[in-house]
Amino acid sequence: MAEHKKEIDQVSGVETTGHEWDGLKELNNPLPKWWLYMFYGSIVWSVIYWVLMPSWPLVNGYTKGLLDYSQRAVATEEFNVAAAERAETGKMLLEASLDEILNTPELLEYASAQGKVAFGDNCAPCHGTGATGFEGYPNLQDDSWIWGGDLDTLATTISYGVRSEHDESRFAEMPAFGRDELLEKEEIVQVANYVGSVAGLPTQDGVDLEAGKVIYEENCAACHMDNLKGDIETGSPNLTAPTYLYGKSVDDIIAQVNAPRHGVMPAWIDRLGETTVKSLAVYVHSLGGGQ
Repeated sequence: MAEHKKEIDQVSGVETTGHEWDGLKELNNPLPKWWLYMFYGSIVWSVIYWVLMPSWPLVNGYTKGLLDYSQRAVATEEFNVAAAERAETGKMLLEASLDEILNTPELLEYASAQGKVAFGDNCAPCHGTGATGFEGYPNLQDDSWIWGGDLDTLATTISYGVRSEHDESRFAEMPAFGRDELLEKEEIVQVANYVGSVAGLPTQDGVDLEAGKVIYEENCAACHMDNLKGDIETGSPNLTAPTYLYGKSVDDIIAQVNAPRHGVMPAWIDRLGETTVKSLAVYVHSLGGGQ
């Protein structure tokens, strides 16, 4: 058998492996010692790890290792600790009044965080993720509240809803002045233009606003008040507010007076519980529109 002849690269003076591609020869350089030490060390470490930690799968389980370590057990323990802490804070939240929550930093932080999550899961589909609402769904960041925006009122509204099936639901319903023939079409146009004129909206030409004022006083002032500011005790909207729930133009007002739309808010108390309702009230109040 012929002896292998070593080939030395003329440029570097290093022995080659005998491999060559397109005139390029592979040099037989040894691996760096630091790399070899790390490689051998990782082998040793892997053997130690196999002995100490769970590693090898078996037919009906796996090797437990000398340390008997379990990520599942650690995660379960951490979850149980967090759940216990949350239960304790939740108990404090349940027993505290809304004012006490507002004035206790620990409870306020917890309620705000829980309320934000609950809002995203339950309220955002209607009111939007930023709570600015859509047509037919109130903006919770402004100062226009139909039933009031203080903490206790918010909690009551969230608990029992508006026009919901709950026995304690808030309820207010505007008559259909046109559909039920309570007012003539011309009278509806007059009163809508009068309301629009007070609210600062462009009115239609040739409409008798004084006649509209008289119609308003006879049919609308009992709920919306003489100054059109509404009444939170009866859930009557402020007609001079910057925004309307169903569009703010004279045509929108005419449509609402003729055949009003009535939204429905679910009662959340039975679904979410008192603690979460309190948290929601605190969170919504913190958005800036609360009173």
